Amino acid sequence: MIIPVTEFAPAERIPIEVVRVQHKAIVESPFTDQLLNSVLNYVFILNEQRQIVFASNNVHQLLCGKTMDSILGQRVGEALDCIHRQENISGCGTSSFCSECGAVKSILSSLEGKKAVEECRLTRIVNLEAEAVDLLVCAVPFAYNNQKFSIFSIADVSHEKRRRALERIFFHDVINVAGGLEGLAELIESEAPSEIRSDLNMLKTGLRSLLEEIFAQRELASAENHELPVAMSDIQSLDIMNQVIRVYSNHEIAKNKRLGIDASSASVFFRCDPILLKRVLGNLVKNALEASEPGDQVIIGCQADNASVHFWVHNPAVMRREIQLQVFNRSFSTKGGGRGLGTYSIKLLTENYLNGSVGFTSQTNDGTRFTVKLPIHPATNEQSRATL
Repeated sequence: MIIPVTEFAPAERIPIEVVRVQHKAIVESPFTDQLLNSVLNYVFILNEQRQIVFASNNVHQLLCGKTMDSILGQRVGEALDCIHRQENISGCGTSSFCSECGAVKSILSSLEGKKAVEECRLTRIVNLEAEAVDLLVCAVPFAYNNQKFSIFSIADVSHEKRRRALERIFFHDVINVAGGLEGLAELIESEAPSEIRSDLNMLKTGLRSLLEEIFAQRELASAENHELPVAMSDIQSLDIMNQVIRVYSNHEIAKNKRLGIDASSASVFFRCDPILLKRVLGNLVKNALEASEPGDQVIIGCQADNASVHFWVHNPAVMRREIQLQVFNRSFSTKGGGRGLGTYSIKLLTENYLNGSVGFTSQTNDGTRFTVKLPIHPATNEQSRATL
């Protein structure tokens, strides 16, 4: 007789015959096939001893072909072939390693009546080789036939975790390379003959634009992953707009087009993240220039009231109705495949990180105007509001 031993979760199990009775009762319930087999995640129902009494039809994909019969009565770590499942004679959940396992912790919480969502980093044995997986697990309490159960679902986020890691490495390396090339171009320009300095200046400007595009993509990726830091500081509206104008006035897309600041724009001191705000306004200006024809004028402006500051960008073009209905959708673009992150990133950064809102109007005889409304957080220095 094996005496239950544990260093973390309770070790006791019930006989397989009792598990089979629980399994039969749950399988015969009308909700099982209709509900638990209709979701994309892998779903288990565990009894009070954390033993598997039910698994959705798709778990064989996660368990490398194992059947319901082969895992009945096992614990999740045993079914997954976790490398720590045999650290203790009482199995999954009972070793010292299990005290840091998100799966075990979430299951225990659910059996105490509380829903729990955890990340679970697990190494398992597949075809005699170790495989690291990243899982997002959710355990929900479930009572049936006066017995406690846990509905335990698993989402495999390993690919997403790897993508994020590779993404961070890529941005780090490519920014270093592009930044190094920009510095080299600047050094060469300072010592080059006068007749080629204009060409080197164009090269340097191009490299700066490349860096800005890389920074923009890095910020968008961080924003979507909820990892983007916000650094609030005192800024002035006219200064921000002038910086945006300087960046895009010599840009290729501004060729034969006019770009300026509305003469009635307000000068407002407030607190915001200047980098994110310049990214938002820069994308608006860039989009407006791309939508404009040679000879058109793109205007950026600012107005304010006691509660908010309103930036806007206007161009004379009018968007078709079908474009207006999709303008903020991710990956939607009128410029071809692989585009469509500009207006999406504007909305994402403004609403999720700057606590503001974005809107637009586009009408015949009035053109298109995008508006960014931000709350006024008073600047730490003396505020100044003046109209030019």
